[in-house]
Amino acid sequence: MSSEIFVRGMLYLSLTVVGVPGNAAVILAFLLLLHQENRLLPADAIVLHLACVNLLVVGVRCLLETLASFPLANVFSDTGCKAVIFVYRTSRSLSIWLTFVLSAYQCLSIAPPGSHWASARALVARYLGCVFFFLWLLNTSMSSAAILFSFGKQSNSSLTNHGINVQFCYVHFPSKLSKDANGAVQVGRDVVPMALMTLASLTILVFLYKHSRQVKGLRSSRGGGGGSGGAEQRAAKAVVALVTLYVVLYGVDNGFWVYTLTVRQTMESSLISDLRIFFSSLYAALSPVVIIASNRKVNGRLRCVVQEKPVQERATSLSTV
Repeated sequence: MSSEIFVRGMLYLSLTVVGVPGNAAVILAFLLLLHQENRLLPADAIVLHLACVNLLVVGVRCLLETLASFPLANVFSDTGCKAVIFVYRTSRSLSIWLTFVLSAYQCLSIAPPGSHWASARALVARYLGCVFFFLWLLNTSMSSAAILFSFGKQSNSSLTNHGINVQFCYVHFPSKLSKDANGAVQVGRDVVPMALMTLASLTILVFLYKHSRQVKGLRSSRGGGGGSGGAEQRAAKAVVALVTLYVVLYGVDNGFWVYTLTVRQTMESSLISDLRIFFSSLYAALSPVVIIASNRKVNGRLRCVVQEKPVQERATSLSTV
């Protein structure tokens, strides 16, 4: 095994070790919340959906890349490459759009009651299932090129032009026009939600700044006291943190992607593609850390699970005595 493959495998292993348990923990917390309260708030449903999609990103791409790099198992035949790249691209883009939906809904949630924006929030909450269905339909259709143009490494004899080397697979386009068109679609699919979620986050930040100034004014006029914050503000800050993480990591990812599109001949090394996939998967691996640290519902449910185990073990030992 070459040092390049070893480093590559270790990087994907680190994403797998962080991302799989992290997203699984977030999913478990919300399932416990659903079991206890028999419902989920719209924002919680969005975060749960986001964690499921991020688990797909890390599990399908990072875990399989780790197994193939060491090598423990290799699923990257022609069919395997088509399936893995299609699922990865679909789940990756869904992660982006769901982050936008979360930031937009949180932006609407800080609107004053009775306003048009508050009515829009109620409308989104009512038809959230339809929003999820539309996003799945949109992103699966936009990722269909992976099924047509992905091939295993063993089929690389003629894949020299208009292709992308992703180590164990090639994505080979029939012409430069098809490669550029597909690349433009992928960039547009990322840039549109990125711009919208940045706008939503800026709106949230402006609201938080104005609210903090109002609270300081009230405190000074009352001579201190009075609490600030609230669940909405904590959730808003968490969403801003997620969006900031997304913009940085996916900005680097799209920079590498644009560079890949400018290269006419297929690169012998998969380094650029590996860096692009690593940075895009890094969001899926790190976002549950932000969610667990900032979401009191998730944090509280996970603490209950951790604290229940010693109690159950102690009760079992006492009963046996």
